Amino acid sequence: MEKNKHLGIKTDIESHYKLSYVAKYEGRSINGQILYLIRQSIMNFEKEHGEIELPEDLKK
Repeated sequence: MEKNKHLGIKTDIESHYKLSYVAKYEGRSINGQILYLIRQSIMNFEKEHGEIELPEDLKK
């Protein structure tokens, strides 16, 4: 089974520039910054609503 999934997004020029700026400031690539933000969002959601269980077919 694939370990990673590809996620393509489109954004406006201003958001792209500002995300790039923040990422560089924090020592990350844009991709790294997006992954960091996704993980933070999931962590915050699970703190409020409980852990999200993976289906059996997605477990390692």
